Amino acid sequence: MTLPPLPAAAFAAILWGFTYIVTTSMLPQNPMFIAAVRALGGALPLLLLAREFPPRQWWGRIIVLGTLNSALFFALLFVAAIRLPGGMAATFQALGPLFMVLLAWPLLGAIPSRSKLVAVGLGVVGVAMVVLKGNATLDLIGVAAALGAALSVALGSSLVHKWGRPGSILGLTGWQMAIAGVELSVVAALLGDIPTSLGAINILGLAIIALIVTALAFALWFSAVQSAGPSAVAPMMLLTPLTAFALDAIFRGFLPSPVQSLGVAIVIGSLLYGQHVDRRAFRVAHHHAPSARQVATRSTGVAAE
Repeated sequence: MTLPPLPAAAFAAILWGFTYIVTTSMLPQNPMFIAAVRALGGALPLLLLAREFPPRQWWGRIIVLGTLNSALFFALLFVAAIRLPGGMAATFQALGPLFMVLLAWPLLGAIPSRSKLVAVGLGVVGVAMVVLKGNATLDLIGVAAALGAALSVALGSSLVHKWGRPGSILGLTGWQMAIAGVELSVVAALLGDIPTSLGAINILGLAIIALIVTALAFALWFSAVQSAGPSAVAPMMLLTPLTAFALDAIFRGFLPSPVQSLGVAIVIGSLLYGQHVDRRAFRVAHHHAPSARQVATRSTGVAAE
């Protein structure tokens, strides 16, 4: 990956925004099956490119990361998408950046500044204005699933930054997907959530989800997290629901209201503000004080290995 961390994270988040329209227009309505195919189909090209095997001492971490970043996230995301209106599900997903900022304190020793929390909070408010509908209803199971998905991927991304990686970012991402694919395949088989047949449009949709929305997007995201840290790239996740909203407007003729247009402006403003305050957004706890080299390296946007 040659993109700088923030553009890479933004591109990944935009690709994830295509998940909703591809799922509703091209895929069979079998959430566990789709999640399993997404994980396995995303893993294969990454593993073929990486051609590496994790060391034995890393297998426990790979299982934890694969379960959090892929298996739980994919499964809970599809449950939420089925039980909640799309706008509601996207709004809860937008809480992921806030979870990442807060998890960086106990996991990485980084205390979020007020400016960073304000930037993320404004972004969440803007996303809510864009995607929430007046007739949205709450489903407790759907809400729990949406919150669980956001928390799962936030925790997994934070652990990637804490633990580093044993080899290439492609290898780490691919093995996480492979672990998740096995777990989700077992769940799909046990639940009988497998379609009886697949059409050409279904196969094309599965390929898009697996290769572009999953393999490419997750490789970009984990590369950005590894380089800049989870808190620095966290605001980029707000582009996911914003992209989903834009695709609805383009392909379904849904035009934004004045309130939604204001929400778009707030989201963009929060992203720009978050990047502006990022260099001074965190005070590091004394027992995790960085070295002089780490401080100098962070100022250039590249993490020290």
